[in-house]
Amino acid sequence: MSKTAKIVILLIVVIAVGWGIGKYTAPSASPENGTHINTGTDLGAGGPETAPEGSPVPEPADQPDPGSGNGASGNNGAQMVVAEPESIAVMVNKQYSLPDQYKPADLVYPDVPFIFSEKIEKRMLRREAAAALEEMFAGAKEDGVYLAGVSGYRSESTQRRLFDNYVARDGEEKARTYSAMPGHSEHQTGLAIDLSGRDGKCAAESCFAGTKEAEWLAAHAAEYGYIIRFLEGKEAITGYKYEPWHVRYVGKEIAASIADRGITLEEYYDAIPVSN
Repeated sequence: MSKTAKIVILLIVVIAVGWGIGKYTAPSASPENGTHINTGTDLGAGGPETAPEGSPVPEPADQPDPGSGNGASGNNGAQMVVAEPESIAVMVNKQYSLPDQYKPADLVYPDVPFIFSEKIEKRMLRREAAAALEEMFAGAKEDGVYLAGVSGYRSESTQRRLFDNYVARDGEEKARTYSAMPGHSEHQTGLAIDLSGRDGKCAAESCFAGTKEAEWLAAHAAEYGYIIRFLEGKEAITGYKYEPWHVRYVGKEIAASIADRGITLEEYYDAIPVSN
């Protein structure tokens, strides 16, 4: 055998041995050994975005709601029962009602003058609102303005009697422009009160507008956590005519925001329009 033939045979043997070794030692692409098969789909580059398992999904930023839990949007016109009637910031109107026969647990008699002397239900307010009312009366007195209470807390049964009387007198359509249906009155929350001057003239009447007491309330009520609840020119939003005597306690922070912006509680909560 020639030398050249021996070299060729040797090369063939070397190649054959190397191929056999590679076949039985090359790693297979499997999960067990940690190798990865690229199928051409990479979810990290333009695929669906999902949060890793176990990591928190970001929640939308908190938005103010009608009364810290009224529980639903105020834009669909349906009547709903508030979820947290005891909230200082609760919104009660023609759309949002209080639970059946709701009565606040912390009603007290504020130490301020009223246009009547009897200690009856409409003299009461919730404790926090009563304390703020006392401060507001004192502040008004320092400015030479002497306020008096007209009507504070009102039970559902009392509101029903009043509303029925107004309907009998003026018809329901007109009555609903100045009186709330039972369960829908802010007075029932114990956070609202009608005010007048000390002499009681124009108490809960349109002639109260323009008085020094009305002007003082419009300028200073928010300093004590109160708002003029039913503003002039906002009847289509609140559903009620202008009532400069009707103030509602919401706390200083909300009151300041509402007063500075010249808006209603409905607009503050983006819960408009209300049903008429």
